[in-house]
Amino acid sequence: MSIVKLKRKTLNEVIEQAKSELPNESCGYLLSDKEGIVDENFKMTNIDQSPEHFSFDPREQFAAIKHSRTTGKKLVANWHSHPSTPSRPSVEDIKLAYDPNIIYFILSLADDVPVFNAFNIKNGVVEKLVVELVD
Repeated sequence: MSIVKLKRKTLNEVIEQAKSELPNESCGYLLSDKEGIVDENFKMTNIDQSPEHFSFDPREQFAAIKHSRTTGKKLVANWHSHPSTPSRPSVEDIKLAYDPNIIYFILSLADDVPVFNAFNIKNGVVEKLVVELVD
């Protein structure tokens, strides 16, 4: 099983963003440093403004890529929240997982304690990854 290292500070930023955008799903990109540690949340706008699905703003997607190139960080993942369902890919999430080289994170806010899981999704096959929090 593959391991993804994630800064605790970045996880907290994702949780804060998702809670602030309730009842809608929230979303963003995650970038890693040169050591491969996910250390930055690039906030995105859910242009669908829906509690059941999300779409990125295309202009913000280009801005994220430009930010990645100018900072030397690698865009390694995207994430979105599930306000009232578990932290696992829905049928729609799997269908829309077009990039086999990116990690898909899902934050569930369904319970009192948020759950943030990571997945590889390739050709409809879902593999859960181990998320290791680092300071």
